Amino acid sequence: MMESLLPVLTLAAALGCGLIAGVFFAFSSFVMRALARLPRGEGISAMQSINVTVINPLFLGVFLLTAAACAVLIGAAVLQWGSAAAVYLLAGGAVYFVGTFLVTLIFNVPMNRTLAPLGRADPRGATYWPHYVVGWTAWNHVRTAAALAAAILLTLAYPTI
Repeated sequence: MMESLLPVLTLAAALGCGLIAGVFFAFSSFVMRALARLPRGEGISAMQSINVTVINPLFLGVFLLTAAACAVLIGAAVLQWGSAAAVYLLAGGAVYFVGTFLVTLIFNVPMNRTLAPLGRADPRGATYWPHYVVGWTAWNHVRTAAALAAAILLTLAYPTI
């Protein structure tokens, strides 16, 4: 049964990785730069709004279901070790799960939580915002590269399943 679902799961995970890579690429390439150009209070308010708005079924569904699919693909790779696709499945699943999903939970989300209570005129925002923009964006570059690499690896696995 798993063998018949493996191609579908691999394709779905590769597409999910690619979609998430695109979202994160947008933030790395222009969204964070645009927010950094705003006056600090406005940049903070805009990012706070983004951080609230991103918690929606569509984004979270793709983000979390892709992580779950990658975890299953890691397990499938271990169970089918020696097959032509195993290395690609293991690498692709692990790169997304660690480099995108866990990096989000360990680095980006805590930074978002620190930013959340800061008001436009809060003096803590004046010192935190520049640190936030640089740190959050750096970790977002990692997430972007990991999601893109995972999409490529899973795409390479697909024809060999």
